[in-house]
Amino acid sequence: MTLSTDAHQAFISITEQVKKHVVGQEHVVKALALGLLTKGHILLEGLPGTAKTRAVKSLADALTANFGRIQFTPDLLPSDITGSETYQEHNGRPQLNFQPGPIFNHLVLADEINRAPAKVQAALLEAMAEYTITVGGKTHPLPELFMVLATQNPVEQEGTYPLPEAQMDRFMLKVDVSYPNAEAEKAIIRLVRGEDRAENTNSTSSNSASLSPEVVFAARAQVDLVEISELCEDYLIDLIMATREPHAYPESRLAQWIEVGVSPRASIAMDKCARAHAWLAGRDHVLPDDTRAIAKMVLSHRITLSYDALADGVTSTDVINELLDHVMIG
Repeated sequence: MTLSTDAHQAFISITEQVKKHVVGQEHVVKALALGLLTKGHILLEGLPGTAKTRAVKSLADALTANFGRIQFTPDLLPSDITGSETYQEHNGRPQLNFQPGPIFNHLVLADEINRAPAKVQAALLEAMAEYTITVGGKTHPLPELFMVLATQNPVEQEGTYPLPEAQMDRFMLKVDVSYPNAEAEKAIIRLVRGEDRAENTNSTSSNSASLSPEVVFAARAQVDLVEISELCEDYLIDLIMATREPHAYPESRLAQWIEVGVSPRASIAMDKCARAHAWLAGRDHVLPDDTRAIAKMVLSHRITLSYDALADGVTSTDVINELLDHVMIG
């Protein structure tokens, strides 16, 4: 077996394992895998009770990596995330030592991230952007395998703060988590019932698959080698430019709906995620369908809607659908 096959099979095995614990949210599981492969942070948005936190915990359980959770609240302080310097005695002398916060883990669950004010969001932004934390004038590096998996409720919910645009742009993917259908709802009930019975009888799960950081790094190296043709590259760029120059598509409603297009960071994210999507499908090259499959997760949180769009109840999903309908391949 080659290393490529080993890494690919390990990822497929892990995604299947996570799917068993997150019923009816296959797109969420795929997004988590894409985030791992592209070294990107993920934002999961949905109403309470839609298994956002459960999905992140299931991924953490499937990895041989350190996991930390931060419950965001209105009274949270930046030091509660980053850690702080404290005075301790060493050989009878006072000494200033840094006590790392929960951000110093491989996987960090930022639960209900939009319930904390801007000062706390700013503390998290450095970690997401630079993979370092600065406390007391000293910079501390984060682990090589570092990923923020944030959950948030819709901003219409009471007690929430909209995330700054700069921080939204730092999320590689944003995934909408909706309510499951009736069939999935029944499966969820049966899943939880089975878990309760297993817990009460002290039986353990037979899941043995796990993913080490070394396998993740090997998989990332393979994703970097996935080829993208000039045709697919041009299609990707055309999608990006359509958000910035929507008037070039007069037959669409893009110009009416888009106030500000996406940044070059979106182009980089599209390229990385399209190649990761192709790798997960077992291919060494990107197809246009790979780009289309990840477009919503990459672009929806980066587009600023116009006042007219907001007034008419148009969502970012509507804009992406319009984008994909009118930007042609080739």
